[in-house]
Amino acid sequence: MHASMLFGALLVAAVAATNLVGALAAHAGGAPTAPAAVAAAAQPDPTTAGATLEAYGKLPMSFEVYDDQIDDRAGFLARGSGYTLLVAPTEATLALAMPAGADAPKGASRSAVLTMSLVGANPPNPLRGLAELPGKVNYFVGDDPARWRTNVPTYGRVLAPGVYPGVDLVYYGNQRHLEYDFLVAPGADPDAITLAFQGADDLGVDSLGALVLRVGGGEVRFDRPLVYQDVAGLRKEIPGGYLLKGDGQAGFWLGGYDASVPLVIDPVLVYSTFLGGSGNETPPSGAREGYGIAVDGSGSAYITGPTESTNFPTTAGAFDTSYNLGGDAFVAKLNPAGSALVYSTYLGGSGADRGRGIAVDAAGNAHVTGLTFSSNFPTTAGAVQPAFGGGTTDGFAAKLDPTGSTLLYSTYLGGSGVDEGHGIAADGSGAYVTGSTTSTDFPTTVGAFDTSISGGDAFVTKLGSTGTLLYSTFLGGSGGDVGDGIAVDSAGNAYVTGIALSNDFPTLGAFDTACGSPGDAFVTKLDPVGSALLYSTCVGGSTREEGTGIAVDPTGNAYIVGFVSTAGSFPATAGAFQPAYGGGSNDAFVARVDPSQSGAASLVYFTYLGGSGGDTGLAIAVDAAGNAHVTGGTDSTNFPIPGGTIDSTYNGGIDAWVAKLNAAGSALLYSTYLGGNAGGGNVGDSGQGIAVDAAGNAYVAGRTFDGTIDFPTTAGAFDTTFNGPGGGSDGFVAKIADVAPSPTNTATATPTPAAPTATATSTVTAMPTATATAAPTSTPPPTSTPPPTATAVVTNTTTATEAPT
Repeated sequence: MHASMLFGALLVAAVAATNLVGALAAHAGGAPTAPAAVAAAAQPDPTTAGATLEAYGKLPMSFEVYDDQIDDRAGFLARGSGYTLLVAPTEATLALAMPAGADAPKGASRSAVLTMSLVGANPPNPLRGLAELPGKVNYFVGDDPARWRTNVPTYGRVLAPGVYPGVDLVYYGNQRHLEYDFLVAPGADPDAITLAFQGADDLGVDSLGALVLRVGGGEVRFDRPLVYQDVAGLRKEIPGGYLLKGDGQAGFWLGGYDASVPLVIDPVLVYSTFLGGSGNETPPSGAREGYGIAVDGSGSAYITGPTESTNFPTTAGAFDTSYNLGGDAFVAKLNPAGSALVYSTYLGGSGADRGRGIAVDAAGNAHVTGLTFSSNFPTTAGAVQPAFGGGTTDGFAAKLDPTGSTLLYSTYLGGSGVDEGHGIAADGSGAYVTGSTTSTDFPTTVGAFDTSISGGDAFVTKLGSTGTLLYSTFLGGSGGDVGDGIAVDSAGNAYVTGIALSNDFPTLGAFDTACGSPGDAFVTKLDPVGSALLYSTCVGGSTREEGTGIAVDPTGNAYIVGFVSTAGSFPATAGAFQPAYGGGSNDAFVARVDPSQSGAASLVYFTYLGGSGGDTGLAIAVDAAGNAHVTGGTDSTNFPIPGGTIDSTYNGGIDAWVAKLNAAGSALLYSTYLGGNAGGGNVGDSGQGIAVDAAGNAYVAGRTFDGTIDFPTTAGAFDTTFNGPGGGSDGFVAKIADVAPSPTNTATATPTPAAPTATATSTVTAMPTATATAAPTSTPPPTSTPPPTATAVVTNTTTATEAPT
């Protein structure tokens, strides 16, 4: 297979208040003239509602043939949020709407026009529309029917072939994003790509490597692209950026790199699919919310959660393909492409049941925990607890074989009170389960750390590979304590997080011993036999904090995510990404703890993560480099989202969010909203489970409500149609490719400013052919000389600012 090199850039028209805002400040004079259709379409409608603009911004970009019936220019025309684009074979003209300024009449606007042309390009070749869309366009211009145009086709992409020898140019995007890629074939010269800009007064590269275009009273900045490779779990930056070529022209340079390893910048939504039936995929009444997800070595995703759908998608030969009444748990496995179910099964009895946590072992067996109201939940011969414990709910633990057809073991976990399984982890020796219990007769083992309950406690239970009870212990004090998440290290030590309501919650080596009401998060490490604490601390201040998820890295550091209510609850560490509470009802938090240390030294970092609304962190995973991948829900319009991401715009109601923090907790490597327009209220989308594969790709599971009609799915995904009832819910599963845009080193929780801004993102990917042998270099060369058999994608972040008046 021949590889190619792609250079891409992305321009984003932002929304300020209810007016469209372009990426450029207005040019005082001498700008190129826009075609009439372009100039007219660029003017904003000041009466347009913000909600309408948000919905419009999610639509796919549509390119229509523009055949000079209005003026003498020909090409393809696209209209976006705040801009209009005319694509010709060797140039592209953008007209952008701008606010007219404080002194202008209300509702007035102005536009700026920028033309990017290809210097030294080949003679023009005809443009080609690709990916034809179902919509058609009609023009009725003037009173001459001969000039009218009907049923004009529209396309999702436009190809300008052969703009330079061996170089094609492709335009695509959606209403808020315009992206263009240069495709450079093996042996072609990327140095030939030369860009000239009409409508700019000056062109330069600043000290940060950004390409700066000065336009009248403002400037446009194309941030220096940051290029990375992941090698043996470590991130290596590859030099690259803009190259000035004189006479107001620019190109690209790209440093040497290892052509056998991909280079990636910018998050990519690899797949996103609904998962559900015609009922609700939400927890039964009174149950703690959550979906679980795990990923195996081949990239297949394993998901568990709740369903009330009689037609939840199951597969032939699965353990249970019939709905069991009252609400069931489900267990599903998606193939690595997210395009098909490998297996899917119900798991439950005649009462309400739900899956909460899932893990997968090296053999591909799925380990599941959750809760059940059913007295006939399926258990297996020799189970630790074959019968319902007699209280309101019991926890359960089950193990499915790699085909999803057989329960290798299944057992209740509970007593005469209220018991729930919340989290599960697995290794070669068995499964580790945590949750909550109020049962004095919850099963414990001799020699366990704590065999007596006081009030309500968390529990930690280990089951062997065949379901035998290896240890089981309470974890808590005299108040109510809950275990939410669990992880295990290579030595078999278990790490647990949750919420401690007890002022006598057990601590050891802690940096925070002041536990108790109204609730503190906690991190506890148990030895491999469950007989002793190796470390235990609370994490909190004077208000309520809860740890909802935990992960552990190869060196034994624990990473927790959760949420905190009200400001000033816990001091962030020096250098943290977001040192202050963002406002609203909750903020998410992420913390890293080193149990080999004690006291203050054991807290490596603590950072808030949130905006001015309500933000919750619900799940966490960690990669080999110590980067934390986290997800949750938010209704903050200003949740910290760096430019150049999948979705930087709040969609309404509650949005899921996904973020990746570096190992020091000091920078976001990426962050994105993931949701649709729920129309307001306490409904919407929420990420509730996350896993990460060996390549650093994130897999997210959660729920979405009917109101979010435009929840993002991808072409070819297993299910791109919402299935639930009106006002109901579906599950979702998404995969986000490993990314690394320019880290955002500080966070702000202030309202989004009305100043005109624009951001852009890039993807850099290098993929070798079988004969590629290029090695990386440590210093940037003056020109780009990438290996001829490698593929790279370079995209850049654009920011426009208006100069003070």
